[in-house]
Amino acid sequence: MPDAPDFRSLFDATLSPLLILSPDFTIVEVNRAYLTATRTRRDIVGRPIFDVFPDNPEDPSADGVTKLRRSLETVVSSGRTDTMALQRYDIPTGEGGFTERYWSPVNTPVLGEDGKVEYVIHRVEDVTEYVQVRRAGREQQRAAEEAEVRAEGMEIDLFVRAREIREVNEQLSRVNAELDSAGRRLREEQRAKDRFIATLSHELRNPLAAATAATELLALDMPKGHPALSVLERQLGTLTRMSNDLLDGTRALTGRLELVRDPVDLRSVVHGACADIRGLFGHEGRTLGVVLPAEPVPVDGDRLRLAQVLTNLLSNALKYTRPGGHTEVGLTAGDGRARLTVRDDGIGFAPGLAEELFGVFMRAAPAGPDTPEGLGLGLAVARTVVELHGGRIDAHSEGPGKGASFTVLLPTTDSTGGRRSRPPSAPGSPRRLSLLIVEDNADLAETYRSLLERQGHRVTAVHSGRDALAADAGRPFDVVLCDLGLPDIDGYTVARALRARPDGATMRLIAVSGFSQGTDRALSRAAGFDAHLAKPLPLTDLLDLLDRLDAS
Repeated sequence: MPDAPDFRSLFDATLSPLLILSPDFTIVEVNRAYLTATRTRRDIVGRPIFDVFPDNPEDPSADGVTKLRRSLETVVSSGRTDTMALQRYDIPTGEGGFTERYWSPVNTPVLGEDGKVEYVIHRVEDVTEYVQVRRAGREQQRAAEEAEVRAEGMEIDLFVRAREIREVNEQLSRVNAELDSAGRRLREEQRAKDRFIATLSHELRNPLAAATAATELLALDMPKGHPALSVLERQLGTLTRMSNDLLDGTRALTGRLELVRDPVDLRSVVHGACADIRGLFGHEGRTLGVVLPAEPVPVDGDRLRLAQVLTNLLSNALKYTRPGGHTEVGLTAGDGRARLTVRDDGIGFAPGLAEELFGVFMRAAPAGPDTPEGLGLGLAVARTVVELHGGRIDAHSEGPGKGASFTVLLPTTDSTGGRRSRPPSAPGSPRRLSLLIVEDNADLAETYRSLLERQGHRVTAVHSGRDALAADAGRPFDVVLCDLGLPDIDGYTVARALRARPDGATMRLIAVSGFSQGTDRALSRAAGFDAHLAKPLPLTDLLDLLDRLDAS
């Protein structure tokens, strides 16, 4: 039986340059071909490879060490061969300089009986001449022939690489298919959640509207007031804002919050929002101060959304201001920007939390006796609305117990534009109107009917679209208040049918719905409605609209 081959001699005689590394990348062994290719000697054995072959300091783009280290670490951690792309890795000349070299490396693990990597075989091919030939386009015939010989030898490597790339591509295809499937599921879950929240918010509006209208009816019956009425008004206002924040928070997260822009004097927005909420500040001795400039502050914006921003900031101040506290609203303009500030002397917050307060479901303090209920969506919605207007909102506090201030910056325009205020109505009693209420919520319909009859109007209430068309067929109405979500035919169909009748052009149609976004309002306008009001609808807003319609 022939003697076993001398594997060291075979290793040393191998034509491919080979280097054996330990798992910590120390050189364990090297063959002659490698020493020749790298112009080194056997004294490199026992030294870390990156000490022997550092990056060329004169080449700022040198990344040979980084790429080789990444490949070796991959082999040690995975126990699998890693074929590196052709790359430049200059070698030291021994005289303090470096020689430009290009290599085609393959790193292969040697596993022990326990499956762990004991050695790494680092095989390289010096392809510098091939690269230079490719770069120069053409050299001497002898160099081209030698490069061709080397290219033939590299075809095997290319075949191996192609097979590995094909396997990786197949794995990527499977992973991409799984990601696509997961993405579709996530999008469907997101849509389902959005539909649920939108439906929930809409369904909350009907009972809120009925409760709000009933509270106003009680207020009419009790001209001297009652402590319970103020409680109902405050709590219903809180529920209404929470319902709005729930719906608007979802739209803000998904980027579907809409604006209906018009030129507007920001002073009127501030005045209206503060007037609406001032009664809540009177509870438990809190006060609200407002400082407005004498000159208009024109902005191009959505009046309702801007009022929502200020209402959310004031609601936030109301929550975190203790009894007897004070909140100040200030508005100034200059350098092409409007500055709206809401400052309170409430519980404040740590300065480092300023940015986090605008996150979804974030609160300045946990719910408790000093921090009333809330969803943590108001500031997130406010920031989205302000940014959609091209502005910025910031929060500031000196620390807990030192109050807080919120500053809104908005770009101003040259003028408040084409909307002109309606001239005052001539003195006298308002005209008695014939009104039709179309509302499937019986409690809400009857409460609206009672409120409007108290104002001297003739009111008919029905609960379906077909009943509305039948009621109008007998005698035309001056104004129709119509819900959009009816049990038989929707409010849009009712509006189109009424407009098509001989007296339809003179009739005033008002949509009253829990859906009141920009697209909802556009649909109601297209169906023939003159106005679109959102539930819950305060009596004062309805009466003001009826007054404007009567005067127009």
